[in-house]
Parts: sequence; structure tokens; C-alpha cells
Amino acid sequence: MNRKYLTLPLAALATTCGFNALACTNLIAGKKASADGSVMVTYAADSHSLYGMLSHTPAADHKPGEMRQVVDWDSGKHLGEIPQPAHTYNVVGNINEHQVAIGESTWGGREELVDTTGQAMIDYGSLIQIALERSKTAREAIKEMTSLVEKYGYASSGESFSIADKNEVWVLELIGKGAEKGAVWIAVRIPDDAISGHANEPRIRKVNLKDKENVMYSKDMISFARKRGYFSGKDEDFSFADAYADHPADTRRGCDGRVWSYFRRFKPETDSYYTWVVGESDEPMPLYIVPDRKVSLAEMQESMRDHFEGTPLEMTSDIGAGPNHVPYRWRPMDFEVDGKTYCNERAIATQQTGWSFVSQSRDWLPDPVGGVLWFGTDDTNTTVYMPFYCAMTEVPSQLAEGDINTFDWNANFWMTNWVANQAYNRYDLMIPDIRKVQGELEGKYQSTRPATEAHYAELANRGDMNTLVKEMNAEGAAIAKEATDRYRDLGTYLLVRFMDGNMKKVDADGNFMKNEYGLPLYPDFPGYDQKYYENIVKETGDHFLIKK
Repeated sequence: MNRKYLTLPLAALATTCGFNALACTNLIAGKKASADGSVMVTYAADSHSLYGMLSHTPAADHKPGEMRQVVDWDSGKHLGEIPQPAHTYNVVGNINEHQVAIGESTWGGREELVDTTGQAMIDYGSLIQIALERSKTAREAIKEMTSLVEKYGYASSGESFSIADKNEVWVLELIGKGAEKGAVWIAVRIPDDAISGHANEPRIRKVNLKDKENVMYSKDMISFARKRGYFSGKDEDFSFADAYADHPADTRRGCDGRVWSYFRRFKPETDSYYTWVVGESDEPMPLYIVPDRKVSLAEMQESMRDHFEGTPLEMTSDIGAGPNHVPYRWRPMDFEVDGKTYCNERAIATQQTGWSFVSQSRDWLPDPVGGVLWFGTDDTNTTVYMPFYCAMTEVPSQLAEGDINTFDWNANFWMTNWVANQAYNRYDLMIPDIRKVQGELEGKYQSTRPATEAHYAELANRGDMNTLVKEMNAEGAAIAKEATDRYRDLGTYLLVRFMDGNMKKVDADGNFMKNEYGLPLYPDFPGYDQKYYENIVKETGDHFLIKK
């Protein structure tokens, strides 16, 4: 969680598809919209220089006058120090011991609203971490975050935050005030029966500002927009998203498109918002929708693996997918041909993810058991989501801090990359083998939760926290080791099976086949698909034609 993100000039965030060079995705489900009653939030931390690790900050008591150092996540720059409260909570990744979970996505917004005083002390990453250290509920986290930026100044650009606890989930949108200290912000509670999401676009528009139970906002949210010339209508028509950011078609496609693809999985009528996504309509998507069916944990994980399958933006069939139907496009995302600018799609699943999670906060379980982070490293499409509980106090060695420039056979991040980067070249051939191992591991971890959590809950209810934490740490270590070891073996298997462009024959269990004398069977030559061959002929004419 406290790794450094790729730092880009703000101007780069506002240009065409390049906006998504530094980009994250959050998906949300309220407790009455989820299949098991949990509040769920997902987060993909996407950056080309981000190492995938699981962070931990232990609970602690602090003496009067003790200070907390604040370091900018993006640059590593020391921003200052703030007083510690008497006690701070245990934090595992992006969830704390009270089941509060927070994710984010950057949208940049108006350039002139980035701090110009040089005195702002709280960046968006520190804002998340400090709130987790100090909050028992989502509402407390919102108050903590907004109070921090008001008191110490906001050192980042426009952000959306998903903030959940075991009872409810909110979206907070926030941007600085340029030469003025602090930030303007608005927070909206997502209804329990709804799903929502944000992906590098502000999404809060016209809301009932009199609904104090479900809407919170800074006292100068509208007046500041008026003063700066961003808004001139009636208060009841105010849209935070439209006052503090622009929404060109290319940004919608690369950002809101991801939320749209999530919505349409659970409510087909939201297909109609495709016109907003591709810039053919100015009727925006709503902040949230009520799905036609409830969302399971497995479906939430699957949603994080989305490549626009089943939509006009689907990524495996155009010429960029190549002969092996690869749903990935290398950066830069935009390109020019004959003076016109085009862009590749930006899906939820992307190669540059450092780490991601699906959090569950559950009100029917004791807090140490109810809060679980299904955590994975690297690309969401090929990662294994492993369950780690909010009461854990030790990070498995396979998920410890590492170096993105130093390969490590024992690191989960590197083993997931080892597998994924082979599949990026021969996707349709390798993904079935990856899905098999990924599915076995995730299926095992999910199927064992009921019995495991019943045991954990019994320990928590009788107050045996020492045993509970010890067992959670041990299970977490075992899971991380198993997933890492299996992917190390999987990466080796893929290399051997698909060596030299061939495809070795295997039986139903994936074992390499041999003839009756014990020698390997001759491999298959999968070659390329017909469309690829046709494109060669279109490009080269008779150059490769065999003359009769």
C-alpha cells in the first residue's frame, strides 16, 4: 500500500488516452447487493513502476507529542509531520482491524487547483493510510480525511475514494483549491442494494444536498466553484463532477468505460450508456445502479478480470489482438495515423497493475474475522486472490517489500509476472492452463472459508486473540507460499509446453504424453488463425505466393 506510484506531470493526465498511464479502478457492492451480505470494494493499483506487496502497520499507543511522518506516495518526498493520536489501529493493506476498507482512483481535474502554496502536507496516499489508522467506521474515515486536508493542506490532484465498513460504503470525491489551503469535496453513500464504481473519472453529479444522512460536502463546495467561474446555476443543480473536471470522449472511453462494463454484467439495460462512454451522447451514467441479481465474491473477482468481453469494445478480435487473440495493448495508448488520433482500449484488467484486492466487510462476524482482503499481485486477470484477515500482524515473506528491477523466484509478484508475461504473447493457447491453476487455488480458498471462519469466530468470541492472530498469520503464510509455489511451477510448465512456438501434447490432467517406448509425442504446430493469414496477404499481395 505504501509503495511509490509513477509520477506524471498533471498535464499528461489530461491528454487523450494517455490519461490512463497512472490509473486505478474501484468497483463497489452494497451489503444488500452482494450475495452473502458483505460490503465489497475492489481496487487495482495500476502503475508501470509499482511493485506488488502487502503492507502492514501494527496497532500502537502513542505518547503525547509523538509525531507521524508524512511522505508523498508518488515521489517519496517528505512532506512534514502531524501529531499522533493516543492510539492507532492495525492496518493490513487497505483494510483495518475495524473492517474499514479504502480504495482510490486519480482523475486529476482542473490543473490550477493543484496546490501552489508549497505548504500542503497530505497527499492522497497518506490520506488513505492515516484514515485507516484512525477510523472505526466509513463516516469517521470521511471526517478524518476531510479534516486532515483542511488543517494541513492537500498535496495531490483530483481523487475519488471508495470508503467501506461492515454496514455501508461511500464514494468521496475531493480536489484541492490551488493557492488556497484545503480542498473542496463531496461524499455520497451508496445505497445498500446498489453497485457503483469509479475509474479515474469523478462520478458524483446532481444529488439531494439536503439529505444529510447520505450526502456530506465541504461548506464551500459550491461557492468556491462560483468564485472560480466553474458553475453559475442554482445550488440544487450543482454537479461536482462537471464543475471540477472535464469529460471529453476519449477520457470517458478509457475511464467510465470500465465502470460501464461492470454495470452491464449485472443489469443489461445499462448497455444504453455505451453512447456516453464513446462520446455519442452527453447523458452520463448514474453514480450507482440497482443490479438485477446479487453479486458474489467470485463474480466480483471476475469483474476485475474484465477486458470488455461481450461489448463493442471487446479486445480479443481486432487486429491489435494478433493471431493469439491477446486482450492487451502496449503503451502508449494513443497513436496517430494520417493526422488523426486514435486510442487502444483501457480495460479493468491491465498488464501494469502492481497489486489489487477485493475487500469484504461483514457485520455478522467479529471484526477480526469479518474484514478480509482478497489480495493479488500483478495483472488482475492472471493473479490469484488470496484471503488475508484484518487482524493479521505478519506479512508473508512472498508478499514483502521488493524491487521492481530485481527478479525474485520467491516473490509472489514476480511469479505472477512470470506466468502473465508468457501468456501476453500466446494468450489463447496459454490462458486455459492458467485458469486451471488459478481456479483450483481460488476455489480452494473460497470453499474453506466457512469452516475456517467459524473456527476463527469462536476464538474471537471467547477472547482468545493471541491464538486467533497466530493462526491467521500462519494460514496467511501458508496460502501465500502455496500460491507462489504453484505459479512458479506453472510458469515453468508453460515454458516447457509451448517451447519454440510449438504445443506439446498433454493428457486430461495436463501431463506430457509419451509413446509406448517412453519418448515424448511429437508436438502440435498451432500456427496462426485464418484472419492473421488473410491480413498478411492483404498487406503483401503475392509476395509469399507459391507460384504454380
